[in-house]
Amino acid sequence: MTAAAPSATVSVITDNDGDIARTTLRAVSVRLLPFLFVLYIVNYLDRSNIALAALQMNRALGFSAAAYGLGAGIFFLGYILFEVPSNLVLARVGRGGGSRGSC
Repeated sequence: MTAAAPSATVSVITDNDGDIARTTLRAVSVRLLPFLFVLYIVNYLDRSNIALAALQMNRALGFSAAAYGLGAGIFFLGYILFEVPSNLVLARVGRGGGSRGSC
């Protein structure tokens, strides 16, 4: 009787690999999260100001309601385009501890 052949795939994970992953994640987080936070604040300001801008902008620039609606629709196009891919990434990767909403 012959002995079973060793498995062709051997998974070797050392503590060093975990340290490298942890260090990389920390470095990316330190550089990326402040920038994303600033982008979120600017995004929030833009969304809240677009309705206020319409009050005077339409009259001053001679925009019709349809032209303003088209501009506002294009402004929100990014939300529509990136909503599904971001939810797919969240489903695959997970949300993490910091994104648990209170509402």
